Amino acid sequence: MSGYKNIEKLTLPKMIIFDYGHTLIYEQGFDGMKGTQAVMAHAIKNPRNLSVSEVNEFSRKLYRDLIGFSKEHEIEIHNLKYQNLVYEYLEIELALTPKETEKIYWDNAAPGIIMPYIDEVITYINERGIRSGVISNISFSGDTLAERINRLIPHNKFEFIIASSEYVYRKPNRLLFELALIKAGLKPQEVWFCGDNIKADIIGASKVGIFPVWYESSLECFYLSKADNTAPDCDHLHITDWRELIQMLKQLEA
Repeated sequence: MSGYKNIEKLTLPKMIIFDYGHTLIYEQGFDGMKGTQAVMAHAIKNPRNLSVSEVNEFSRKLYRDLIGFSKEHEIEIHNLKYQNLVYEYLEIELALTPKETEKIYWDNAAPGIIMPYIDEVITYINERGIRSGVISNISFSGDTLAERINRLIPHNKFEFIIASSEYVYRKPNRLLFELALIKAGLKPQEVWFCGDNIKADIIGASKVGIFPVWYESSLECFYLSKADNTAPDCDHLHITDWRELIQMLKQLEA
């Protein structure tokens, strides 16, 4: 445990907010071909007779063009809109609702499991009445994100799950953090934010006065470069194991 020297100034948080990816849930990788293949198994019209590979390649190129703009401007692209464009443009009709399509794609492209010991953290804060919530940078819809989190961590008591897809902006934009504070009815100094991304999570939370906890897992993250994730200048707690957070909370309780 490292990164914060003035531990005596810390107070027990009234709420802890978590990031999703590589914080609560681990996704080993992302295989768009598997996702597209699973979706295309439900195609009922494909007048161009496009292969799974052709559909996936079109989708991949479109996403690649969008994601750079999205990250640069801290804007999120909602997957359901993107998905509509892909399949309607290619004249493919599916025997699925848009949300069913999204869930099938995501579950096959990037299935998730809980991060080691996060279940113990959730149990601990629940038992002590520390409130909790989630803010995630994600293009998938809020309902689909909530379904996955609630399925994998069924004992959570998250008061809100904020998906950037539903609110236009991405972290580190301050509006998402301020929205969480509004929903919680709390002041920044009463809240901690836990995440793995220095820019989006740690610096983003710090700029609005929320105390950040940098969780750096030994598990490989396929979308985050370690070269870009160096220790920030702002005050923060640095942990590499979720049980360290429990230790810190116990210390503050004592």
